[in-house]
Amino acid sequence: MFPNSILGRPPFTPNHQQHNNFFTLSPTVYSHQQLIDAQFNFQNADLSRAVSLQQLTYGNVSPIQTSASPLFRGRKRLSDEKNLPLDGKRQRFHSPHQEPTVVNQIVPLSGERRYSMPPLFHTHYVPDIVRCVPPFREIAFLEPREITLPEAKDKLSQQILELFETCQQQISDLKKKELCRTQLQREIQLLFPRMFPYFACPLESRLFLVGSSLNGFGTRSSDGDLCLVVKEEPCFFQVNQKTEARHILTLVHKHFCTRLSGYIERPQLIRAKVPIVKFRDKVSCVEFDLNVNNIVGIRNTFLLRTYAYLENRVRPLVLVIKKWASHHQINDASRGTLSSYSLVLMVLHYLQTLPEPILPSLQKIYPESFSPAIQLHLVHQAPCNVPPYLSKNESNLGDLLLGFLKYYATEFDWNSQMISVREAKAIPRPDGIEWRNKYICVEEPFDGTNTARAVHEKQKFDMIKDQFLKSWHRLKNKRDLNSILPVRAAVLKR
Repeated sequence: MFPNSILGRPPFTPNHQQHNNFFTLSPTVYSHQQLIDAQFNFQNADLSRAVSLQQLTYGNVSPIQTSASPLFRGRKRLSDEKNLPLDGKRQRFHSPHQEPTVVNQIVPLSGERRYSMPPLFHTHYVPDIVRCVPPFREIAFLEPREITLPEAKDKLSQQILELFETCQQQISDLKKKELCRTQLQREIQLLFPRMFPYFACPLESRLFLVGSSLNGFGTRSSDGDLCLVVKEEPCFFQVNQKTEARHILTLVHKHFCTRLSGYIERPQLIRAKVPIVKFRDKVSCVEFDLNVNNIVGIRNTFLLRTYAYLENRVRPLVLVIKKWASHHQINDASRGTLSSYSLVLMVLHYLQTLPEPILPSLQKIYPESFSPAIQLHLVHQAPCNVPPYLSKNESNLGDLLLGFLKYYATEFDWNSQMISVREAKAIPRPDGIEWRNKYICVEEPFDGTNTARAVHEKQKFDMIKDQFLKSWHRLKNKRDLNSILPVRAAVLKR
């Protein structure tokens, strides 16, 4: 995907390679004869020359074709080439008349084992083990367990289920985002040594895919959220979001605009409370938001993922409610309404507070799995350690959607209560400044902040409450999803 992704340098130290269980990519399998040939080539080749030929150029400089593989050229030929311009020594990748070159050969590497991944932006891919990526373990948790969808015996439940099956994020969608994350991580790791030369200890950077893409509540049209974690051993490098984070993202934004402009389009630096860089991947056409060291976003991604697969009614219900809120323009934190994260927490809270709960508090039952002290490279294991929750509540999806609208339209006390998934109940509002004069209070399960702080205008708050009340009345009378959400239009938007 990115030019620097084929440089012969491991993105992580061996120590990190041992602990990185975040994703998996299967290693390429080669025949015995291939490996013998490769070892022969490796022993007889000028390795420094081979490595130099792997590098691509940015901008308008195009690599040119070489006539034969450098691995099989004599020393005289190599010495003759020393007088050629640098551009003349580079290879033209994927030329229809291209002969094998060093990057298409198998070169065994001593010491650590290295794995490869197809470049996202190349139409033809020849695997090799020179191109190094972390040995991500392929997506064992993409589908943490076999989960059957609930039965739908009534019209409303059937509509919800059909909408979910049509619009839910597919594994292929997630893999596209993961490919982009992997390639982009390589680029950023090459950038970081130049960004922080003044630290005594070397900084390590790691890019995490977070948010709806990974928490189980994504749709086909979900954007990708990325968290750039800057680490200084043994502790995380604490960045000030107003100063250091903006500085880091300014440099990343400049890198996107200059050296990666052929692969990334429309990069924008958004100077919000948590600053981000927004950009679009030209190949997958996925929009991304990138932040720096927003560690809580990584932790809550896997908490929500565990809830998503804990009970088979959770994901369809969340998806239809997000579609409903988006249709009625109350699902946009940038415009003073509810973020998708707050909406998901509201749904989970409702399912926890039913007379016969459908969900428990995971943080109470499994405190060791969801502790804020868990190291980041271990947080992905939490969903695998929690068994399915068996609820005695047999309500269908239609009844649960109706109950959700009724709960927030008529039962929840917005003035004095706070939504808490951590406690699995509504709790009194704190008296702190963050909660004072706020219209909606939704507790972040890890750091205790208000995820609904964007709702700071009474007009927007009244619009949200009014939509809950109107939709509840309409749905109660007609029992048809189209009465509150045009299903065909929602499907077209995916």
